[in-house]
Amino acid sequence: PRGLVVGYTPPPPPRWPSWGPRSGVTAAGAATPPAGAAALVDTIAGYSFPWLILNLQAHGRKQFGPHFAIRQADYELVRRLLVYFLADAAQADQLGIDLCKGIALTGPIGCGKTSLMTLMRLIPGPDRNFTIKPTRDVSFEFIQDGYEVIHRYSRLSFHAHGPRTYCFDDLGADQALKYYGNECNVMAEVVLSRYDFFIAFNMLTHLTTNLTASEIDTMYGPRVRSRMREMFNILAFNDHSADKRS
Repeated sequence: PRGLVVGYTPPPPPRWPSWGPRSGVTAAGAATPPAGAAALVDTIAGYSFPWLILNLQAHGRKQFGPHFAIRQADYELVRRLLVYFLADAAQADQLGIDLCKGIALTGPIGCGKTSLMTLMRLIPGPDRNFTIKPTRDVSFEFIQDGYEVIHRYSRLSFHAHGPRTYCFDDLGADQALKYYGNECNVMAEVVLSRYDFFIAFNMLTHLTTNLTASEIDTMYGPRVRSRMREMFNILAFNDHSADKRS
């Protein structure tokens, strides 16, 4: 396996979430699939896909307001996210999703990237939990604390169970900053540092961004873009996804 290190014991397989029924268990309101779901796989890791959609919407309305809804056009993308976070190995293989990599969720401004990743935090067990960190906040930390911030999100990013997983939200909202006169592309350094620990310790990283591949290349350099291909499953919203905040 990648990066086998003496003394490091990988975490156990993901546990089933406590908030949902397995297949064969009837959930109120889940008998009729949402419109358009017939073409989708009925269950994910033994859970009813329509039931998962209903519950994600319910949690979304609690967190983001009664207007929140998962659009039918986004069902396929949501299904891929659920396959990943519920660790459905069979479907992941069919869809070309690598469960040993992180998720890079891309799409236009306002399409719901941050909201979906926030809801995905409800699903994993403790061994797959992650913390969402806005890239702008990382930049502000760098202004205050300097290069220690890069170590904070890489070599110091461990807890008792192993590597700590972060989702860096809105890659591209950060900027190159100066610390005592030295310019540093902070998120580029964080990604490159976490890549080294991804290889050595299977440290997972997720991110959201509205940047295209060429924009990532321009802003962070070809080395970062190359590492990102190895670190992430790229999941994308439709280019015509509407701004849901309007």
